[in-house]
Amino acid sequence: MRKRRRREPAREKRICTQVTVDAYSSEEQSIGWYYYLQESLRFPFPAVCIRKRSISPLRQKAEVQVLGMAEEGECEREMFVTIPWKASRLAVPLSQLEPGRKTDPGTKQAVADWHYWVDMGYEL
Repeated sequence: MRKRRRREPAREKRICTQVTVDAYSSEEQSIGWYYYLQESLRFPFPAVCIRKRSISPLRQKAEVQVLGMAEEGECEREMFVTIPWKASRLAVPLSQLEPGRKTDPGTKQAVADWHYWVDMGYEL
C-alpha cells in the first residue's frame, strides 16, 4: 500500500469534471476512468516499473512498452494496460508504471491522475 499524499485541488477538480462526472456507482467510475485513459494516453509509450506487485511479473525498474488499454471488462476494479510479453500481450496494473521521459505531456498527466487516485486511497 502506498503512502497517501497531499490533496491537490486542481487535480481533484479535473478528475471530478473529466473522469467521474455523473458517476454514481463504482461501475460508472470505472467506465469513466477507462474511457478517460483510453482517450488521453497516446499509445505506444515507454514506461518503467516503479513498484513490484504480486499480480504482475514485472520487476522494479523494468522498462516496458505500453501498447494499449486492457479490455474494458478487465478494468472494473483497477486500470490495466497491455505490454508485449513473450509471444503475446500481458495486462499489467497502470499503477505499477511510470511513463518514460519522452512520453507526451497528456499521457504523463493522465497516468499521474490515475496514480493520484490510487495514492489517495480512492477505489472503484
